[in-house]
Amino acid sequence: MPIFEYKAVDSENKARKGIVDADSPREARLKLRHDRLFVTDLRETASRRKKRKIAIKGITGVEAPNKQRNDQIAAVTRQMASLLRAGIPLAEALRMVIEQAPDRKIEAVFRDIREKVTQGLTLADAVNQHPAYFTELYSNMVRAGESSGALDHVMVRLASFLQAQARLKNKVGAAMVYPSIMIIVGLIVVAVLMTAVVPQVTQLLRGQGRTLPFATQVLVDTSEFLQNNWFLLLVGILLLTILFQLFINSPKGRLIWDSFKLKLPVFGDLMRKQAVARFSTTLATLLRSGVPALQALNITKAVLDNVILTNALTTVHDHIMEGTDIATPMKMTEVFPPMVCYMVGVGEQAGNLEEMLERVADTYDEEVDLATQKLTSLLEPLIIVVLAAIVAGIVVAIILPLLELQKVK
Repeated sequence: MPIFEYKAVDSENKARKGIVDADSPREARLKLRHDRLFVTDLRETASRRKKRKIAIKGITGVEAPNKQRNDQIAAVTRQMASLLRAGIPLAEALRMVIEQAPDRKIEAVFRDIREKVTQGLTLADAVNQHPAYFTELYSNMVRAGESSGALDHVMVRLASFLQAQARLKNKVGAAMVYPSIMIIVGLIVVAVLMTAVVPQVTQLLRGQGRTLPFATQVLVDTSEFLQNNWFLLLVGILLLTILFQLFINSPKGRLIWDSFKLKLPVFGDLMRKQAVARFSTTLATLLRSGVPALQALNITKAVLDNVILTNALTTVHDHIMEGTDIATPMKMTEVFPPMVCYMVGVGEQAGNLEEMLERVADTYDEEVDLATQKLTSLLEPLIIVVLAAIVAGIVVAIILPLLELQKVK
């Protein structure tokens, strides 16, 4: 759809300018007149149209996940839900979203979506053409909402789901900020001691021609090694990082790595609880939105981010295809906690599976909070002790020969 740049005068005789999308200059003038703007100049801007095409080309599946973008999509989804619930037609709601878009890329995406919707495409198919911004879960929930005629309710549920998932995902990251800062500061202190303080003390001691204590000699050798081979160490760390990424990107390596993470003390328990909370929230949201159970399970697999759990859900899906319930194959996998399997079974028998899954999600959301607090309460003192021991060892190794020099004098 062409984009026009306009200059106009409003009802209070104030100059206004901006852009408007329309199929023709006449339609653009009608839109502006509807907004009580009297057009003085209107022209189609090829440069803006070119920028728009470039922006859209860059976001159809090639961009990496982005936290800020996900937050923006959640906010825009809630805005659209409010507009639809107020009885505003979809095309008009999309136009209002475009006018209030948080940045140029979001604006370009929704301009493209609106253009496709006005051409007869469903909203689900339109958003599905922008996988870098809208997941399969998003498009399927929109499709279910369009099919049931409850798109506004589904959009509200979808916005709440996106925001809840963002909060759940950020809990562990937020809890690890303080320990990470401690580690970085500690490493900087150690690096300064090893590269600046130790060489000066070493030069002083060697000038005395005395034999260094064992601890001091080890410290001196370590300091010299780091100074002489720091570039090789950086290259080695870079190579190890690349090899590790190649390993976990392979199917067998990813399986081994994900299995190892789940077996870690404290951290593994936290990851499992976080995955169960995400699984329960996602499946409940999809089922409440009218997505069929088998399709909902397939979509849910994509949000777990762990091959072990994904394989378990694949097993559950295959058993359901054979005619069993959901709870029985969940127990067979031995991946999901027994309480989750029991509540899923009760929900199936009572016909309120969505409600039971929401209760499981609430329970494990609280469990994630407790596990996160437990992890940080263990990590913080452990980091302090380890860094204190390293710094104390360096200080002792420096002081020992200085004390011996004082005894000689």
